[in-house]
Amino acid sequence: MTILPRDERWFAPGATLWSGSTAFVVAESQPYRQQGLTVRFEGIADRVAAEALRGTELEVEAADRPELGEGEFWPEDLIGLEAEGPSGEPLGAVVAVVFGPQDRLVVETPGGRRVEVPFVSALVGDPVDGRIRIDPPGGMFDE
Repeated sequence: MTILPRDERWFAPGATLWSGSTAFVVAESQPYRQQGLTVRFEGIADRVAAEALRGTELEVEAADRPELGEGEFWPEDLIGLEAEGPSGEPLGAVVAVVFGPQDRLVVETPGGRRVEVPFVSALVGDPVDGRIRIDPPGGMFDE
């Protein structure tokens, strides 16, 4: 199972990303450190203009997302799913996705506790009808 946080094609020269109704066209991009990118946008001419954009959330049109393979999911398609245990008992709702060496779903329990569940097929099933089945180890969801 894989959660796809981004696709390198979104940052290819000429690609358009959006922040609200403002379009940002990629002029160039290059790898930065282990999992990052340095991106230069058309019309952003200097460091001061680039620094002003720090923290800006960028989006791509849903139609521009590549097709997913079996067992691949977009984070935004997982957030909001109702999590249920192996017998269908409610565990909470998926409220976030954490990326790292082991991607994790963050499930907020009815009691307000946040539980990080490793996103592996041994614990997490495929989403169906707005729900995702989780088979947690003993004690993981105990309040």
